[in-house]
Amino acid sequence: MLIQWFPGHMTKTKRMIEAHLKAVDVVAELLDARIPASSANPMVDELVQGKPRIVILNKADLADPKETDKWVSYYRRRDIPVVPMSVGNAKNKKKLLALIRETAAPVLAKWQRRGLKARSVRIMILGIPNVGKSSLINFLAGTAAARTANTPGHTRGKQWVRLSEGLDLLDTPGVLWPKFDDQTAALRLAATGAIAGDVFNPDEVVPVLLSSLAETAPQVLKEVYRIEDVHQDPQLLLEAAGRRRGCLLPGGAIDYDRAETVVLRDFRSGRLGRITLDPLPSEDRHENS
Repeated sequence: MLIQWFPGHMTKTKRMIEAHLKAVDVVAELLDARIPASSANPMVDELVQGKPRIVILNKADLADPKETDKWVSYYRRRDIPVVPMSVGNAKNKKKLLALIRETAAPVLAKWQRRGLKARSVRIMILGIPNVGKSSLINFLAGTAAARTANTPGHTRGKQWVRLSEGLDLLDTPGVLWPKFDDQTAALRLAATGAIAGDVFNPDEVVPVLLSSLAETAPQVLKEVYRIEDVHQDPQLLLEAAGRRRGCLLPGGAIDYDRAETVVLRDFRSGRLGRITLDPLPSEDRHENS
């Protein structure tokens, strides 16, 4: 079964984002640090078109820190400011707010040279569903995103969220639906919970997840599920994991549906440790070896 999405959603969202971009100084692309490539939407490059941009690697507390460092270097080599982020981490929050202001500084300086009145930095956050946008905004705002007054001009009638003094977020749905040209990426999105359970089949997602773990984090399968041979068929890995976690039917047979649910929950909750599923693009790996 191929995981697909309705292209009409993408078209409508693209038009809406393009209209709102005129009101902001900085665009923040929110990615899942466990799957930076899979959670990215290639449309962002087209949409931004020279607008100052940063990348936020969210849920960094669930990702392999060494792999996150590699991804940070990847974006910096492309002159894209980037910051790992974990909601609830005060140091991360401070770094992100500072990066936003630093990225917007040339824009505000241009305003000042024109003799225009100083104002707050305006930001929009773009991301696919379920990468933690709402939680991040509430954390940055320090409340349940209390809205400031309407701002006149291009943004009349739109609502702004005050993130901190001198920093406002345009409260619009900057949600881009993922593009599923790469089914491996789609399956990884499903594994992290970025795709609703009624859109994918766990029978296909969990074997891909276990195969990825066998390559990227074999010690996890050995330590958590007591699997010695991690390179065996994914169905046998699932059977071993299910047996270890007590997913058994009367008579001792494996309850595969329950085993799939447990493996997904173990991964998403961090029970398996900090894991990154997306490697760097092949052309960049040698620079980080």
